[in-house]
Amino acid sequence: MSERAGEQASLVEEHAAVLARLRAATDAIEEIGSHPDEQGVCEDLARFLCRHGYEAVAVDVRPEDGPGWVRTAVAGDPKLIDRVEPAHEGGVPHAHADVAPGGVHVQVVSAPLALQGRTIGYVSAVSALADRLGEHATATVRDAARFAAAHLAHARRLAATERTAFHLQQALVAEPGRPHPNLEVAGRYLPVGARTLVGGDWFESVRLHFGRSLLVVGDVMGHGLDAAVDMNAYRSALRDVASTDLPPHRVLRQLDSVIADDGGLRPATCLLVQVDPARGSATFASAGHLPPAVFAADGSADLVELPVGPPLGTGVGGYEPVTRALAPADTLVLFTDGLVERRGEDIDVSLARLSSLRVRPGSDPEELVEEVLLRLDAHHAEDDVAVLAARIRERTTPQ
Repeated sequence: MSERAGEQASLVEEHAAVLARLRAATDAIEEIGSHPDEQGVCEDLARFLCRHGYEAVAVDVRPEDGPGWVRTAVAGDPKLIDRVEPAHEGGVPHAHADVAPGGVHVQVVSAPLALQGRTIGYVSAVSALADRLGEHATATVRDAARFAAAHLAHARRLAATERTAFHLQQALVAEPGRPHPNLEVAGRYLPVGARTLVGGDWFESVRLHFGRSLLVVGDVMGHGLDAAVDMNAYRSALRDVASTDLPPHRVLRQLDSVIADDGGLRPATCLLVQVDPARGSATFASAGHLPPAVFAADGSADLVELPVGPPLGTGVGGYEPVTRALAPADTLVLFTDGLVERRGEDIDVSLARLSSLRVRPGSDPEELVEEVLLRLDAHHAEDDVAVLAARIRERTTPQ
């Protein structure tokens, strides 16, 4: 072979090695970034390297809130995992020979997971083919470690942001006001999704004069922190307006005017119910909200037919009241649309599912809420769910 031909062959071989490394790096970018959380990133990194020439891989990470190292993920041959020790070489990638159980010679390649110059972890990979493990395979470990570190940084920032948002939202979503003792009340809030952030759904109860209580359930458009902030503004405004002891439809009219004048809040639906235990009645008014249900003593459900006005924030007004009797054995259930709505399904079908429920007779509000959530599979709903149940407390006659 001529000298020129040898140079060409060498260039072709080098080019092929570069392409192979580029393909592996591309695979790493796609695979290691498939999870938004720290655990998922580490598991993807370990599995990725096991598919690229290594028999065992371990990922050790230093937690943000504690000293020491935690083995976060492992993959591959469990007999070789014991040979995978976290490396402490000042953040310098390195490889060293070792002997596995049974006298098998192996090579351990370690690389740091570094964030902004600080090493927060190591990935260590074992190959039982030490004499056949080339530069390409060791470079794959280093490249994958860099990509994983970038995703870990993103995952930690995301986790920190979510913690901040969650605590802020929890502060915004304060416990609802306490109704008069003549009402038994139970409420539940279920945020949608696995990341459990509070959104724009809320429920509320406000004490009024003469033993009456105002029950509220509302739904601000959207999810997350922005919706929670707007929801808190709605709650504050509603408490101010409700303190004037106006009828429900006039409370909505006043609230709509206040929100429309602000101009910076998202629209919201809202349902108000003024319960008067002394008269055994409930007066309803709706601003674009779904109707409530009344569960009778025998466990059957009935939807309350209401005229539905426009959502709050439009400034249009036009809310009308409806009053109906409420027996001591009746349980009133207010809810947001996440409880019943299902994607691609007509809302009438969704509401019919609720009205066809027959719960256990004699259930108190707490038990009834739990049964309704279970029967409608609300824990897997596609939207936030807020439910508020209330029943007039029967008076005890002195002996």
